[in-house]
This record gives sequence, structure tokens and C-alpha cells, in this order.
Amino acid sequence: MAEYRIDDLARAAGTTVRNVRVYQDRELLPPPRREGRLAIYSDAHLVRLRLIINMLERGYAFAQIHEMLSAWEAGRSLADVLGLEEVMGRSWAEQAPRVVSLSQLREMFGGQLTQDNIRRALDQGLLERWGARFVAPSPQLLEAGGELVRMGVPLHKVLDLAEQLQSDVDHVSSVLVSQVREHVLRIGAGADLSDEEAERFSDVIGRLRPLVMSALNAAAARSAERVIPEILGDRLVELLRDAEAQNSGEAS
Repeated sequence: MAEYRIDDLARAAGTTVRNVRVYQDRELLPPPRREGRLAIYSDAHLVRLRLIINMLERGYAFAQIHEMLSAWEAGRSLADVLGLEEVMGRSWAEQAPRVVSLSQLREMFGGQLTQDNIRRALDQGLLERWGARFVAPSPQLLEAGGELVRMGVPLHKVLDLAEQLQSDVDHVSSVLVSQVREHVLRIGAGADLSDEEAERFSDVIGRLRPLVMSALNAAAARSAERVIPEILGDRLVELLRDAEAQNSGEAS
């Protein structure tokens, strides 16, 4: 389980240290573990913090958020609540974020690494600032982008593709998860969760990650097998015909 200092926690959640302290003062965020004078936060705190930010963005007031979180925790210990949130907040990525320097990015993308393209990558979450360097939350996406550029696709088009791809995948994932929410996690609005229901809820969430990944990977593989020949097939036929004609001419 990851551990964070308050500034690391705020950065990971995309907020400020001041906001973290405000949420703590309003008892929306559980207190951290103390090691001497050092405050240590966990993945569970990060999940709770992101949940608070999401609810605020949806227009909920502090009092409403506090009421809903209190109802959620009713009859259950803080340890139980944090345990459930840790299941929800586990890193679902197969890869660890990677720190990259500006010089490494220039090596990957050459002269196409303009300030505008860097800004777009930051806005899309493909890169995050980390002092004088950057963090790539998904090194695989970064490498895929570099390979496309090496193949000749302009970087600004790669960024367009990344934005569209993320939107499409988010939509497909949300459709799948919504079906699980509707047919598996049939929990009424405002209903308290029993310990048994909370355990089942945790189990379902833990199983969702490999399920979503498996479904998306399988669908992507089928799509690649079908779409690549459809799009490139006619061009490949032309190249083969040209090569055959050239060989025939040399033979004669």
C-alpha cells in the first residue's frame, strides 16, 4: 500500500495542500497516521479525497458530503471503511508511473516536442509535472505515442488520437460498469450497508478491474485483426502488384 505525505497526496489527487487541510477540518477526510511529527496518508485517503473532489464538482455542499459519508460509515468502524476504500482505490494499472526528463522526451519526439504539445499532454493527463521533470502515469501510452511518431504520424495527431481513444474507452468501461451496478450491486439510494453487503461490495469491485481489462483487451484484439486488413489491405495489394510488375519487367 502506498504512503503519502500531505503534499504528495494533494498532487496525486490534483488539488492543493490547503484544500486537503480544509477537508480534514470539516471531517470529510479521516486523519492521517502519525509517525512523530510526520503525517502519513494511504491509498484509502487518496480514494476518499478524489471522492470528495468529485462530489464537490457535482455541486454538493460540504454539509451534504459529510452527511452522505457519515451515513455510509454508520455502524461500521473507520478501519472497515478505509478497508473498503482501499479495494476501490488499488492501482488498476499494470504499470508503475515513470519519471522522464525533458531531454528524454526530446529524444522520443524530436523537434515536434513544442510547448503547445507539452501543454496538451499535461492537459490530457498523459504527463504530469514533477519538479523539473515529468511523470508519465502510463509509460505504455507514452511508448506507443513515441512509436507512432517514429513511424511518421505527427505528434499533434497522436495527441488527437490519445484524446479520442481515452474518451471512447471511458465510454465503453462506463457501460460495462453500469451493468454491474444495475444488476449486481442493487443498493437503494440512502441505504446503509451491512457488513455482509460491504464485504460483497468489496469483492465485486476487486473483480471488476480484471474483468474490464480482459473485456477491453479482447475487444481491441478482435478489432485490430479486423480493421487493420480492411484499412491497409488495398494499399498492400497495390504494393504487391507494383513489386510483381517490377519483377516481370526485370525478368524480360
